[in-house]
Amino acid sequence: MNSYSLTKGSIGKSLLFFLLPILTSSLIQQLYSTVDLIFVGRFCGTESTAAIGASNLIITCLIGFFNGMAVGTNVVAAHIYGEENESDLKKVIDIVFIAGSIGGAILMFIGMFFAPTFLRWMNTPTSIMDIAVRYLRIYMMSMISIVLYNLCSGILRAIGDSKSPMIFQIIGGATNIIADIIFIVFFKMGVEGAAIGTFLSQTLAAILSIIYICRYTSKVNFDISFKNFDNKLFNRILTIGVPAGIQSIVITLSNIIIQSNINGFGVDSIAAFTAYFKIEMIIYLPILALGQAVVSFVGQNYGAKQYDRIKKGVKYSIIYSVIVTIIVSSSIMLTSSFFVGLFTQNSEVIALGTRIIRTSFPFYFLYAILECLSCLIRGKGKSIPPMIITLFSFCGIRIIFLIYMLSKWYDLKSIAISYPVSWAIAALLTALYVKINSSKNLDNA
Repeated sequence: MNSYSLTKGSIGKSLLFFLLPILTSSLIQQLYSTVDLIFVGRFCGTESTAAIGASNLIITCLIGFFNGMAVGTNVVAAHIYGEENESDLKKVIDIVFIAGSIGGAILMFIGMFFAPTFLRWMNTPTSIMDIAVRYLRIYMMSMISIVLYNLCSGILRAIGDSKSPMIFQIIGGATNIIADIIFIVFFKMGVEGAAIGTFLSQTLAAILSIIYICRYTSKVNFDISFKNFDNKLFNRILTIGVPAGIQSIVITLSNIIIQSNINGFGVDSIAAFTAYFKIEMIIYLPILALGQAVVSFVGQNYGAKQYDRIKKGVKYSIIYSVIVTIIVSSSIMLTSSFFVGLFTQNSEVIALGTRIIRTSFPFYFLYAILECLSCLIRGKGKSIPPMIITLFSFCGIRIIFLIYMLSKWYDLKSIAISYPVSWAIAALLTALYVKINSSKNLDNA
Protein backbone atom coordinates (compact mmCIF):
# COMPACT_ATOMS: atom_id res chain seq x y z
CA MET A 1 0.00 0.00 0.00
CA ASN A 2 1.39 3.43 -0.92
CA SER A 3 1.91 5.67 2.08
CA TYR A 4 3.51 9.00 2.85
CA SER A 5 4.73 10.32 6.18
CA LEU A 6 3.53 13.80 7.13
CA THR A 7 5.95 13.88 10.06
CA LYS A 8 8.99 14.87 7.98
CA GLY A 9 10.06 17.50 5.48
CA SER A 10 8.66 20.91 4.65
CA ILE A 11 5.35 21.51 6.44
CA GLY A 12 3.93 23.84 3.80
CA LYS A 13 4.77 21.53 0.90
CA SER A 14 3.63 18.43 2.78
CA LEU A 15 0.21 19.93 3.46
CA LEU A 16 -0.15 21.35 -0.04
CA PHE A 17 0.77 18.18 -1.94
CA PHE A 18 -1.33 16.05 0.41
CA LEU A 19 -4.25 18.48 0.14
CA LEU A 20 -4.51 18.74 -3.65
CA PRO A 21 -5.57 15.12 -4.30
CA ILE A 22 -8.10 15.33 -1.44
CA LEU A 23 -9.55 18.49 -2.97
CA THR A 24 -9.74 16.90 -6.41
CA SER A 25 -11.40 13.82 -4.94
CA SER A 26 -13.94 15.94 -3.07
CA LEU A 27 -14.72 17.96 -6.19
CA ILE A 28 -15.25 14.80 -8.21
CA GLN A 29 -17.50 13.31 -5.52
CA GLN A 30 -19.55 16.51 -5.48
CA LEU A 31 -19.63 16.35 -9.27
CA TYR A 32 -21.90 13.29 -8.96
CA SER A 33 -24.83 15.28 -7.58
CA THR A 34 -23.96 18.55 -9.33
CA VAL A 35 -23.95 16.95 -12.78
CA ASP A 36 -27.20 15.21 -11.89
CA LEU A 37 -28.73 18.56 -11.00
CA ILE A 38 -27.49 20.28 -14.16
CA PHE A 39 -28.86 17.50 -16.39
CA VAL A 40 -32.15 17.39 -14.49
CA GLY A 41 -32.49 21.18 -14.51
CA ARG A 42 -31.86 21.35 -18.25
CA PHE A 43 -33.88 18.36 -19.37
CA CYS A 44 -36.55 17.83 -16.69
CA GLY A 45 -37.55 21.26 -15.34
CA THR A 46 -37.77 23.22 -12.08
CA GLU A 47 -39.98 20.73 -10.20
CA SER A 48 -37.49 17.91 -10.74
CA THR A 49 -34.64 20.17 -9.56
CA ALA A 50 -36.63 21.06 -6.44
CA ALA A 51 -37.36 17.36 -5.81
CA ILE A 52 -33.64 16.58 -5.69
CA GLY A 53 -33.07 19.58 -3.43
CA ALA A 54 -35.77 18.40 -1.03
CA SER A 55 -34.02 15.01 -0.80
CA ASN A 56 -30.42 16.15 -0.35
CA LEU A 57 -30.58 17.02 3.36
CA ILE A 58 -32.25 13.71 4.17
CA ILE A 59 -29.40 11.89 2.43
CA THR A 60 -26.81 13.98 4.29
CA CYS A 61 -28.51 13.30 7.61
CA LEU A 62 -28.67 9.54 7.05
CA ILE A 63 -24.98 9.21 6.20
CA GLY A 64 -23.88 11.82 8.76
CA PHE A 65 -23.12 9.35 11.54
CA PHE A 66 -20.84 7.24 9.34
CA ASN A 67 -19.09 10.35 8.08
CA GLY A 68 -18.29 10.95 11.73
CA MET A 69 -17.07 7.39 12.01
CA ALA A 70 -14.81 8.07 9.03
CA VAL A 71 -13.27 10.93 11.04
CA GLY A 72 -12.73 8.55 13.97
CA THR A 73 -11.17 5.98 11.67
CA ASN A 74 -8.89 8.59 10.13
CA VAL A 75 -7.64 9.88 13.48
CA VAL A 76 -7.03 6.45 15.02
CA ALA A 77 -5.34 5.13 11.87
CA ALA A 78 -3.16 8.27 11.66
CA HIS A 79 -2.09 7.89 15.31
CA ILE A 80 -1.24 4.24 14.70
CA TYR A 81 0.66 5.07 11.52
CA GLY A 82 2.62 7.78 13.36
CA GLU A 83 3.46 5.17 16.00
CA GLU A 84 4.51 2.76 13.18
CA ASN A 85 2.19 0.00 14.45
CA GLU A 86 1.35 -2.03 11.31
CA SER A 87 -0.51 -4.78 13.18
CA ASP A 88 -3.09 -2.41 14.67
CA LEU A 89 -3.50 -0.67 11.31
CA LYS A 90 -4.64 -3.94 9.75
CA LYS A 91 -7.11 -4.42 12.60
CA VAL A 92 -8.59 -1.00 11.87
CA ILE A 93 -9.10 -2.09 8.25
CA ASP A 94 -11.00 -5.18 9.43
CA ILE A 95 -13.24 -2.95 11.57
CA VAL A 96 -13.96 -0.71 8.60
CA PHE A 97 -15.18 -3.53 6.39
CA ILE A 98 -17.41 -5.00 9.09
CA ALA A 99 -18.92 -1.76 10.42
CA GLY A 100 -19.22 -0.17 6.99
CA SER A 101 -21.04 -3.10 5.39
CA ILE A 102 -23.54 -3.53 8.21
CA GLY A 103 -24.07 0.19 8.76
CA GLY A 104 -24.53 0.92 5.06
CA ALA A 105 -27.14 -1.82 4.75
CA ILE A 106 -29.09 -0.43 7.72
CA LEU A 107 -29.06 3.07 6.23
CA MET A 108 -30.22 1.74 2.87
CA PHE A 109 -33.29 0.02 4.29
CA ILE A 110 -34.19 2.94 6.59
CA GLY A 111 -33.95 5.41 3.72
CA MET A 112 -35.96 3.35 1.27
CA PHE A 113 -38.74 2.51 3.72
CA PHE A 114 -39.13 5.92 5.39
CA ALA A 115 -38.56 8.14 2.34
CA PRO A 116 -42.16 9.48 2.18
CA THR A 117 -42.23 10.09 5.93
CA PHE A 118 -38.95 12.03 5.93
CA LEU A 119 -40.09 14.20 3.02
CA ARG A 120 -43.41 14.99 4.70
CA TRP A 121 -41.56 16.03 7.88
CA MET A 122 -39.66 18.55 5.74
CA ASN A 123 -42.84 20.17 4.47
CA THR A 124 -42.09 19.07 0.91
CA PRO A 125 -44.71 20.49 -1.51
CA THR A 126 -47.20 17.91 -2.76
CA SER A 127 -46.43 18.90 -6.35
CA ILE A 128 -42.94 17.36 -6.10
CA MET A 129 -43.55 14.67 -3.45
CA ASP A 130 -43.84 11.70 -5.82
CA ILE A 131 -40.74 12.71 -7.78
CA ALA A 132 -38.71 13.23 -4.59
CA VAL A 133 -39.75 9.83 -3.18
CA ARG A 134 -38.72 8.02 -6.36
CA TYR A 135 -35.35 9.79 -6.44
CA LEU A 136 -34.63 9.19 -2.75
CA ARG A 137 -35.47 5.49 -2.81
CA ILE A 138 -33.18 4.75 -5.74
CA TYR A 139 -30.41 6.90 -4.27
CA MET A 140 -30.60 4.93 -1.02
CA MET A 141 -29.34 1.88 -2.88
CA SER A 142 -25.93 3.62 -2.92
CA MET A 143 -25.59 3.75 0.87
CA ILE A 144 -23.34 0.70 1.34
CA SER A 145 -21.01 1.96 -1.37
CA ILE A 146 -20.92 5.52 -0.01
CA VAL A 147 -20.17 4.41 3.55
CA LEU A 148 -17.47 1.93 2.55
CA TYR A 149 -15.78 4.38 0.18
CA ASN A 150 -15.65 7.13 2.82
CA LEU A 151 -14.28 4.78 5.48
CA CYS A 152 -11.67 3.29 3.13
CA SER A 153 -10.62 6.75 1.99
CA GLY A 154 -10.21 7.76 5.62
CA ILE A 155 -7.72 4.93 6.14
CA LEU A 156 -5.77 5.72 2.98
CA ARG A 157 -5.52 9.41 3.86
CA ALA A 158 -4.50 8.58 7.42
CA ILE A 159 -1.39 6.84 6.10
CA GLY A 160 -0.63 9.71 3.72
CA ASP A 161 -2.14 8.27 0.51
CA SER A 162 -4.48 10.94 -0.84
CA LYS A 163 -3.87 10.13 -4.53
CA SER A 164 -5.58 6.74 -4.69
CA PRO A 165 -9.01 7.96 -3.47
CA MET A 166 -8.71 10.78 -6.02
CA ILE A 167 -8.13 8.33 -8.86
CA PHE A 168 -11.10 6.21 -7.80
CA GLN A 169 -13.33 9.28 -7.71
CA ILE A 170 -12.19 10.43 -11.15
CA ILE A 171 -13.19 7.04 -12.57
CA GLY A 172 -16.49 7.18 -10.69
CA GLY A 173 -17.15 10.76 -11.83
CA ALA A 174 -16.63 9.86 -15.48
CA THR A 175 -19.02 6.94 -15.02
CA ASN A 176 -21.61 9.28 -13.51
CA ILE A 177 -21.50 11.70 -16.45
CA ILE A 178 -21.83 8.89 -18.98
CA ALA A 179 -24.73 7.39 -17.01
CA ASP A 180 -26.53 10.76 -16.88
CA ILE A 181 -26.23 11.15 -20.63
CA ILE A 182 -27.59 7.65 -21.19
CA PHE A 183 -30.41 7.61 -18.63
CA ILE A 184 -31.53 11.26 -18.60
CA VAL A 185 -30.85 12.50 -22.13
CA PHE A 186 -31.45 9.38 -24.22
CA PHE A 187 -33.77 7.22 -22.09
CA LYS A 188 -35.68 10.22 -20.63
CA MET A 189 -35.73 8.66 -17.14
CA GLY A 190 -35.67 11.99 -15.25
CA VAL A 191 -34.67 11.96 -11.58
CA GLU A 192 -34.66 8.16 -11.55
CA GLY A 193 -31.92 8.22 -14.20
CA ALA A 194 -29.91 10.67 -12.08
CA ALA A 195 -30.17 8.40 -9.03
CA ILE A 196 -29.13 5.34 -11.04
CA GLY A 197 -26.09 7.21 -12.34
CA THR A 198 -25.05 8.09 -8.79
CA PHE A 199 -25.50 4.47 -7.68
CA LEU A 200 -23.29 3.16 -10.47
CA SER A 201 -20.53 5.71 -9.96
CA GLN A 202 -20.41 5.45 -6.15
CA THR A 203 -20.43 1.67 -6.28
CA LEU A 204 -17.55 1.60 -8.76
CA ALA A 205 -15.48 3.97 -6.58
CA ALA A 206 -16.14 1.81 -3.50
CA ILE A 207 -15.21 -1.43 -5.27
CA LEU A 208 -11.94 0.07 -6.52
CA SER A 209 -11.09 1.27 -2.98
CA ILE A 210 -11.75 -2.15 -1.48
CA ILE A 211 -9.74 -3.98 -4.15
CA TYR A 212 -6.84 -1.57 -3.68
CA ILE A 213 -6.70 -2.01 0.10
CA CYS A 214 -7.03 -5.79 -0.14
CA ARG A 215 -4.33 -5.98 -2.80
CA TYR A 216 -1.75 -4.13 -0.76
CA THR A 217 -2.69 -5.30 2.73
CA SER A 218 -2.39 -8.88 3.91
CA LYS A 219 -4.67 -10.53 6.48
CA VAL A 220 -7.71 -8.43 5.61
CA ASN A 221 -10.74 -10.49 6.55
CA PHE A 222 -14.24 -10.01 5.13
CA ASP A 223 -15.69 -12.53 7.58
CA ILE A 224 -18.25 -10.62 9.68
CA SER A 225 -18.24 -13.28 12.41
CA PHE A 226 -16.33 -10.75 14.56
CA LYS A 227 -13.67 -13.33 15.40
CA ASN A 228 -10.96 -10.85 14.29
CA PHE A 229 -12.82 -7.79 15.56
CA ASP A 230 -10.68 -5.71 17.96
CA ASN A 231 -13.05 -4.16 20.52
CA LYS A 232 -10.37 -1.94 22.03
CA LEU A 233 -9.56 -0.28 18.72
CA PHE A 234 -13.24 -0.06 17.85
CA ASN A 235 -13.87 1.78 21.12
CA ARG A 236 -11.08 4.23 20.26
CA ILE A 237 -12.76 4.89 16.92
CA LEU A 238 -16.15 5.29 18.60
CA THR A 239 -14.76 7.75 21.16
CA ILE A 240 -13.82 10.10 18.33
CA GLY A 241 -16.33 9.05 15.68
CA VAL A 242 -19.56 9.07 17.69
CA PRO A 243 -19.35 12.73 18.77
CA ALA A 244 -18.39 13.70 15.22
CA GLY A 245 -21.29 11.62 13.88
CA ILE A 246 -23.77 13.10 16.35
CA GLN A 247 -22.55 16.56 15.39
CA SER A 248 -23.12 15.85 11.70
CA ILE A 249 -26.59 14.41 12.29
CA VAL A 250 -27.80 17.19 14.59
CA ILE A 251 -26.44 19.91 12.30
CA THR A 252 -28.22 18.31 9.37
CA LEU A 253 -31.41 18.10 11.42
CA SER A 254 -31.11 21.83 12.07
CA ASN A 255 -30.62 22.32 8.34
CA ILE A 256 -33.75 20.27 7.75
CA ILE A 257 -35.62 22.72 9.97
CA ILE A 258 -34.21 25.51 7.84
CA GLN A 259 -35.13 23.61 4.67
CA SER A 260 -38.70 23.26 5.91
CA ASN A 261 -38.80 27.06 6.20
CA ILE A 262 -37.37 27.36 2.71
CA ASN A 263 -40.03 24.96 1.42
CA GLY A 264 -42.68 27.30 2.78
CA PHE A 265 -41.58 29.97 0.28
CA GLY A 266 -42.53 27.76 -2.70
CA VAL A 267 -40.94 25.78 -5.52
CA ASP A 268 -38.90 28.68 -6.96
CA SER A 269 -37.28 29.32 -3.59
CA ILE A 270 -36.53 25.62 -3.12
CA ALA A 271 -34.88 25.51 -6.54
CA ALA A 272 -32.90 28.70 -5.77
CA PHE A 273 -31.53 27.32 -2.50
CA THR A 274 -30.83 23.98 -4.18
CA ALA A 275 -28.67 25.77 -6.74
CA TYR A 276 -27.08 27.86 -3.98
CA PHE A 277 -26.08 24.80 -1.96
CA LYS A 278 -24.46 23.26 -5.04
CA ILE A 279 -22.56 26.46 -5.84
CA GLU A 280 -21.56 26.74 -2.18
CA MET A 281 -19.65 23.48 -2.61
CA ILE A 282 -17.11 25.30 -4.77
CA ILE A 283 -16.05 27.12 -1.60
CA TYR A 284 -16.92 24.47 0.96
CA LEU A 285 -15.02 21.58 -0.63
CA PRO A 286 -11.55 23.22 -0.51
CA ILE A 287 -12.20 24.03 3.15
CA LEU A 288 -13.36 20.48 3.83
CA ALA A 289 -10.37 19.02 1.96
CA LEU A 290 -7.93 21.11 3.96
CA GLY A 291 -9.70 20.04 7.14
CA GLN A 292 -9.24 16.38 6.19
CA ALA A 293 -5.58 17.08 5.47
CA VAL A 294 -5.22 18.77 8.89
CA VAL A 295 -6.76 15.76 10.65
CA SER A 296 -4.26 13.39 9.00
CA PHE A 297 -1.35 15.79 9.51
CA VAL A 298 -2.14 16.39 13.17
CA GLY A 299 -2.94 12.71 13.73
CA GLN A 300 0.37 11.43 12.35
CA ASN A 301 2.44 14.07 14.16
CA TYR A 302 0.51 13.56 17.39
CA GLY A 303 1.25 9.84 17.20
CA ALA A 304 4.92 10.69 16.56
CA LYS A 305 4.86 13.26 19.41
CA GLN A 306 5.95 16.14 17.17
CA TYR A 307 3.87 18.88 18.80
CA ASP A 308 5.75 21.93 17.48
CA ARG A 309 5.21 20.67 13.94
CA ILE A 310 1.46 20.53 14.64
CA LYS A 311 1.35 24.22 15.63
CA LYS A 312 3.18 25.31 12.49
CA GLY A 313 1.05 23.08 10.26
CA VAL A 314 -2.22 24.51 11.56
CA LYS A 315 -0.96 28.08 10.95
CA TYR A 316 -0.20 27.16 7.33
CA SER A 317 -3.64 25.57 6.95
CA ILE A 318 -5.49 28.64 8.21
CA ILE A 319 -3.53 30.93 5.87
CA TYR A 320 -4.16 28.65 2.86
CA SER A 321 -7.82 28.26 3.68
CA VAL A 322 -8.63 31.94 4.22
CA ILE A 323 -6.81 33.10 1.07
CA VAL A 324 -8.47 30.50 -1.16
CA THR A 325 -11.90 31.15 0.37
CA ILE A 326 -11.72 34.91 -0.18
CA ILE A 327 -10.56 34.51 -3.78
CA VAL A 328 -13.20 31.91 -4.69
CA SER A 329 -16.12 33.57 -2.89
CA SER A 330 -15.34 36.95 -4.47
CA SER A 331 -15.16 35.40 -7.93
CA ILE A 332 -18.50 33.65 -7.53
CA MET A 333 -20.24 36.76 -6.21
CA LEU A 334 -19.13 38.69 -9.29
CA THR A 335 -20.57 36.02 -11.60
CA SER A 336 -23.39 34.66 -9.42
CA SER A 337 -26.14 34.87 -12.07
CA PHE A 338 -24.03 32.74 -14.41
CA PHE A 339 -23.49 30.04 -11.79
CA VAL A 340 -27.15 29.89 -10.76
CA GLY A 341 -28.06 29.81 -14.44
CA LEU A 342 -26.17 26.55 -14.83
CA PHE A 343 -28.90 24.83 -12.82
CA THR A 344 -32.02 26.53 -14.13
CA GLN A 345 -33.34 28.70 -16.94
CA ASN A 346 -36.01 30.24 -14.70
CA SER A 347 -35.24 34.00 -14.34
CA GLU A 348 -36.95 34.25 -10.94
CA VAL A 349 -34.91 31.35 -9.55
CA ILE A 350 -31.71 32.96 -10.89
CA ALA A 351 -32.57 36.27 -9.20
CA LEU A 352 -33.32 34.58 -5.87
CA GLY A 353 -30.16 32.48 -5.99
CA THR A 354 -28.04 35.55 -6.70
CA ARG A 355 -29.48 37.37 -3.67
CA ILE A 356 -28.73 34.42 -1.41
CA ILE A 357 -25.12 34.12 -2.63
CA ARG A 358 -24.39 37.82 -2.13
CA THR A 359 -25.77 37.66 1.40
CA SER A 360 -23.67 34.81 2.85
CA PHE A 361 -20.56 34.40 0.67
CA PRO A 362 -18.71 37.55 1.92
CA PHE A 363 -18.41 35.89 5.34
CA TYR A 364 -17.35 32.38 4.29
CA PHE A 365 -13.75 32.92 5.45
CA LEU A 366 -15.10 32.54 9.01
CA TYR A 367 -16.07 28.97 8.28
CA ALA A 368 -12.57 28.32 6.90
CA ILE A 369 -11.01 29.34 10.21
CA LEU A 370 -13.54 27.27 12.16
CA GLU A 371 -12.85 24.10 10.15
CA CYS A 372 -9.08 24.28 10.57
CA LEU A 373 -9.27 24.80 14.33
CA SER A 374 -11.91 22.08 14.79
CA CYS A 375 -9.79 19.60 12.84
CA LEU A 376 -6.77 20.49 14.98
CA ILE A 377 -8.73 19.42 18.05
CA ARG A 378 -10.11 16.25 16.40
CA GLY A 379 -6.69 15.27 15.06
CA LYS A 380 -5.46 15.05 18.64
CA GLY A 381 -8.27 12.63 19.45
CA LYS A 382 -10.80 15.01 21.03
CA SER A 383 -14.08 15.39 19.20
CA ILE A 384 -16.45 16.31 22.06
CA PRO A 385 -15.35 19.99 22.40
CA PRO A 386 -15.87 20.85 18.70
CA MET A 387 -19.14 18.92 18.80
CA ILE A 388 -20.48 21.00 21.71
CA ILE A 389 -19.35 24.29 20.19
CA THR A 390 -20.73 23.50 16.76
CA LEU A 391 -24.07 22.24 18.03
CA PHE A 392 -24.49 25.31 20.23
CA SER A 393 -23.71 27.66 17.34
CA PHE A 394 -25.20 25.86 14.33
CA CYS A 395 -28.26 24.37 16.00
CA GLY A 396 -29.02 26.63 18.93
CA ILE A 397 -27.97 30.12 17.85
CA ARG A 398 -28.72 29.61 14.15
CA ILE A 399 -32.28 28.36 14.72
CA ILE A 400 -33.10 31.00 17.35
CA PHE A 401 -31.71 33.75 15.13
CA LEU A 402 -33.64 32.39 12.13
CA ILE A 403 -36.94 32.31 13.99
CA TYR A 404 -36.40 35.86 15.20
CA MET A 405 -35.44 37.19 11.76
CA LEU A 406 -38.36 35.53 9.99
CA SER A 407 -40.75 36.99 12.55
CA LYS A 408 -39.41 40.47 11.79
CA TRP A 409 -38.52 40.12 8.10
CA TYR A 410 -40.10 37.23 6.22
CA ASP A 411 -37.62 36.99 3.37
CA LEU A 412 -35.10 34.48 2.00
CA LYS A 413 -32.25 36.79 3.03
CA SER A 414 -33.23 36.20 6.65
CA ILE A 415 -32.47 32.53 6.12
CA ALA A 416 -29.22 33.25 4.28
CA ILE A 417 -27.81 35.59 6.95
CA SER A 418 -28.34 32.99 9.70
CA TYR A 419 -25.40 30.97 8.33
CA PRO A 420 -22.57 33.54 8.72
CA VAL A 421 -23.90 34.55 12.15
CA SER A 422 -23.47 30.97 13.38
CA TRP A 423 -20.05 30.64 11.68
CA ALA A 424 -18.76 33.71 13.48
CA ILE A 425 -19.88 32.52 16.91
CA ALA A 426 -18.51 28.99 16.39
CA ALA A 427 -15.14 30.27 15.11
CA LEU A 428 -14.76 32.59 18.09
CA LEU A 429 -15.61 29.90 20.65
CA THR A 430 -13.32 27.34 19.01
CA ALA A 431 -10.42 29.80 18.88
CA LEU A 432 -10.94 30.55 22.58
CA TYR A 433 -10.94 26.83 23.40
CA VAL A 434 -7.68 26.25 21.50
CA LYS A 435 -6.00 29.26 23.12
CA ILE A 436 -7.08 28.36 26.66
CA ASN A 437 -6.09 24.70 26.36
CA SER A 438 -2.82 25.50 24.59
CA SER A 439 -1.80 27.76 27.46
CA LYS A 440 -2.69 25.04 29.99
CA ASN A 441 -1.09 22.12 28.20
CA LEU A 442 0.46 22.53 24.76
CA ASP A 443 0.51 18.84 23.98
CA ASN A 444 -3.16 18.29 24.73
CA ALA A 445 -4.80 21.35 23.20
